[in-house]
Amino acid sequence: MASELLVKKLPNDIGGDASGKIERVEHELLPWEKRCHALADVLDFHKIINTEEKRRGVAALGSEMIGKLSYYERWIVAFANILFQKGILTPGALATKMAELEARYTSDVARSHPNA
Repeated sequence: MASELLVKKLPNDIGGDASGKIERVEHELLPWEKRCHALADVLDFHKIINTEEKRRGVAALGSEMIGKLSYYERWIVAFANILFQKGILTPGALATKMAELEARYTSDVARSHPNA
């Protein structure tokens, strides 16, 4: 019986589980969310990551991680994981690029607020 439940309900299937009230709030997408959505379209257009892979990638995060991340944060983590699995991107290359962007952002902030 326990194995039958395992097949019927995977760990990331949270449907029917007890949870709090869902707050539906319409909001204007933030710039990074718009870029994330555009990235999904580009990845799909170039046949790098399709919609089904993205859906499976998000589901593979598991219910705990899904509960901690926002909608588009889930997409970003799923994209990274899929690109790692496909050998298109490495964790090191991603970390290097993130460090470059952080340094550029910090420099831009320092230049625009010299007395901060």
